[in-house]
Amino acid sequence: MGTLGNPPATNARTAQPTAAACPTSLAGKARCYTGQETNGAYYTMAVPKRWNGSLVVHAHGGPDFSYDPSSTTEDLARWAVMVDEGYAWVGSSYRRGGYGVRMAAADTEAVRRLFVDRFGRPGRTYLHGQSWGGNVAARVAETYGGQRGAYDGVLLTNGFLGGGSRGYDHRVDLRVVYQYYCRNLPRPTEPQYPLWQGLPADSTMTPADVHDRLQECTGIDAAERTALQQRNLDDILAVTRIPERSLETSLVYATFLFQDIVFKRLDGRNPFSNVGVSYDGSHDDRALNAGVARFSADPTAHRDLSYDSDLTGQVSLPVLTLHAIDDPQVFVEHEAAYRATLQGAGQDRHLVQTFTKESEHSELSNSEYANSISALDKWVRTGQKPTPRSIARSCNTFDSTYGSGCFYDPEFRPAPYGTKMRPRPGGLRWPAMTAEQERAWSRIEGVGIAP
Repeated sequence: MGTLGNPPATNARTAQPTAAACPTSLAGKARCYTGQETNGAYYTMAVPKRWNGSLVVHAHGGPDFSYDPSSTTEDLARWAVMVDEGYAWVGSSYRRGGYGVRMAAADTEAVRRLFVDRFGRPGRTYLHGQSWGGNVAARVAETYGGQRGAYDGVLLTNGFLGGGSRGYDHRVDLRVVYQYYCRNLPRPTEPQYPLWQGLPADSTMTPADVHDRLQECTGIDAAERTALQQRNLDDILAVTRIPERSLETSLVYATFLFQDIVFKRLDGRNPFSNVGVSYDGSHDDRALNAGVARFSADPTAHRDLSYDSDLTGQVSLPVLTLHAIDDPQVFVEHEAAYRATLQGAGQDRHLVQTFTKESEHSELSNSEYANSISALDKWVRTGQKPTPRSIARSCNTFDSTYGSGCFYDPEFRPAPYGTKMRPRPGGLRWPAMTAEQERAWSRIEGVGIAP
């Protein structure tokens, strides 16, 4: 049985890893293994030849819509810095593509067990989640972190920590604001559909098609734009507060990911709402608010998305976060949401947050990653909680090896979540899902998102 309605983590003895070639950057430094769990998830493991005895369990971002045997080996290549630092590493592709935080958490826990079954229990085990994987890793920590000997600490980098029921509100806003100005997704001559669907279930549209329509309306990748295209772009960016460089990515999420969530995970029910949201920043806010599409969430769909992905803050492990201040996709205000979540649960004493003057989402400096896992390990080993300033000071030691730079701003504090994301009624209270709600909802048959 899963905990609180979670999918059960697979018995590790049902699938054993086999030796495989390591990524080029780890050739001669580690032994690598791959396999496929009985639930369908692919996994990759690496054990450095100079293993320090500890393990990093990685939760990748996304969600992507499909995975293959190369997915986790590519993840290992990206996170080879952990192995270079002496840690063993294991990551799961998750059993399927598409949305499902509890499913991904169960699959992450399953590969930890598989590693233990094959190599024995590590001296210490750390979770690492990047992007949406930060949501997954935080869910692993809340669900399995209390099990004796399972995990010792958590590192969340550029983490999507606002949870699914609130974390996509800016993309809900983008979906309706874009359609108000552009009127081409769908066009007036095409079958109409509710915008909360993202796209119809049977749509044949591709991301390239979405790009073409965005270009048509805003001239997003043109050297020169018409006056109307520039006005449309200015209004969309001002109202949604999404940077121009991530506008296309956000619109793709607001179409294809919404389509996945609505039709494949929630049986066509709508988990999103923009009722009560007042849009501003455009050339004509009154006309925008009068003309933009409005819709209310189906309460059961909103509950199921919340149960699957929102965080209760009930974590008793040391948690260190690292976030780029100018992250264009997962805004740094997600860190404010996470601190408020842990404060609401009375657990914020377990949290240290660090911020850097970087402007990327998918990867930060390897020097900072190495520094972060070292700071977390020292915290766990000594019980001495670090500070943002002490972590910033220690980075130069690792930069002498990796040379990728240290860009910490130890004085930075993110603004409240509601200053970046337009809150829905009740959306300023954290946790978004309390521990009491989680327990109550877990007793409802079929609650959440099926694995």
